[in-house]
Amino acid sequence: MRLNYTQEELLREHDFAELHVIDGQRLHGGFDEEGRYVPPRSKVRPEAISNWTSALRERGGDLLDADSSLLSGPRVPNFEQQCLLIGNGLGRVFWNGLTVTGKIEGRGRMLATTPFPDLQPLVVEDISDMAIGHLNKGLMIAHGIDEGGIPEEGIGGHDVMWFIARDLAFGRDAYPDADPPGRIAREEEEGQRRMPAIPLPYEGFLSFLMNLLLIEFRAEIGFASSQRIFRTTELFPGREEQALEAAEIIERIRTDELIHVESLRLYLGELRSLTLCREDGGTMPGHEIVDPFWQNLVTWSVGEQPRLVAAQTHASIADMIDEHSDGTGVRKRFDELRDEGYELAAA
Repeated sequence: MRLNYTQEELLREHDFAELHVIDGQRLHGGFDEEGRYVPPRSKVRPEAISNWTSALRERGGDLLDADSSLLSGPRVPNFEQQCLLIGNGLGRVFWNGLTVTGKIEGRGRMLATTPFPDLQPLVVEDISDMAIGHLNKGLMIAHGIDEGGIPEEGIGGHDVMWFIARDLAFGRDAYPDADPPGRIAREEEEGQRRMPAIPLPYEGFLSFLMNLLLIEFRAEIGFASSQRIFRTTELFPGREEQALEAAEIIERIRTDELIHVESLRLYLGELRSLTLCREDGGTMPGHEIVDPFWQNLVTWSVGEQPRLVAAQTHASIADMIDEHSDGTGVRKRFDELRDEGYELAAA
């Protein structure tokens, strides 16, 4: 079973039968002879991830646990609320959400350009034949350009795909531009060491990987909701076919993201199965570092954070609803359609 790969191999593309082009914009990935979508840089990468996963399991480890319980928590707007808004001429809310998602995806390109620490000095065992030994040998680059594309070659990634999906359903420049809201952080987060046993640069990197996994995993909520809305074609009169094409673009993004989620679960699964070097010169099992931080992060991400985000989003949407000619009626119906548990955030 092969476990060592070059950067060129991990970035290698398939020989596409057809390139991925929409409205004249080249996007990453392509199509095979049967017309099926093929993710970018997936000629060798999935094989490598599968082999590293098998090797990890043979050593008695496994991927970091992540399941559907991570998708819980109230969402504003939910599907019914979004349909209400679009049906009442308030499509700007959905437009803004798609725009913000695209911009956040674009920020992910920093994964391709940021120098990340070599994890070998942190780990007692040899990691050269593991996924974490290949993070700076193509894996992080591939992840980053999946998200933000290769602008210098005119190839769009997930960021551009979200913008194109938005424009298909609404038309280009249907509403003003929108920027991501401020990040909601845990009160105790700033400046506090949460993995003090290991050197700070490694703590920061492990924290980054776990936060990235949470973001990638919970993004599935937005993928599914956006597709469902696009497929409710009566919301887009005169652009029904374009809305269905937008839903298909999101499906391609979802396909790409499966590689990201499995990769991140693999990296963290490897780390928790290994022996880590302590800052004081000793060693400790990796799971004693990874598991407590992960559980704390999960508790926050499926508990308090969704309610805070829901409240923040509700406030911004309420301002837009108030501008509607029947703002009172729309607002009343909007609040009646809220997810169970949202009242906790409102309170």
